Amino acid sequence: MRHAFKEWAIVVDALGRGDQILILRKGGIAEGRDGFRVDHQNFLLFPTLYHQQRECVTPGGQVRFDEVQASWPPPTRVRVEYVASAAGWWKVGSLHDVRQLREQHIWKDEVIEQRFSWGREEAIYVLALRVARLKEPREMPLLPTYGGCKSWVQLAEDVPVGGARPVLSDGAFARKMGDLIRRLEPVGTRVVS
Repeated sequence: MRHAFKEWAIVVDALGRGDQILILRKGGIAEGRDGFRVDHQNFLLFPTLYHQQRECVTPGGQVRFDEVQASWPPPTRVRVEYVASAAGWWKVGSLHDVRQLREQHIWKDEVIEQRFSWGREEAIYVLALRVARLKEPREMPLLPTYGGCKSWVQLAEDVPVGGARPVLSDGAFARKMGDLIRRLEPVGTRVVS
């Protein structure tokens, strides 16, 4: 697999631990006028330090940031450890409704508010993911083509995904997904199921 989704390394860590199953996304500058969209149903998670700031995550996220920061590869490399499947995708046009997801992610409220308000439209996308740990992580050079403010990158080399194991049991994932759906279905526009 070569399709990869860029997200802060500390958020990829939270997804990989099963602490959260969602990503909140506005869309990168490189995505143009149409903004964010789910280009691939299945994809690798590409941990990035681009725009990542320790103070942008919750106190618990900051503790975890301090614990794992030393284990990240050097700035010239990237380590891919997870594959994900899009389990649902919603567009939410109310900041009040986005705040109802507070306990389901590690971003601070101010970061979400900034993302929500950025650009032409006040809205944010919620992408629910079923995450699995690769049988063998792959470390590779961080190429210039992976840089920039964009959600999706095409890796220069294939990453085998066979044998990847879900980070949450079926039951645990179903509970988290059910809670997310209960919070979002009344307020968001479901784009993908």
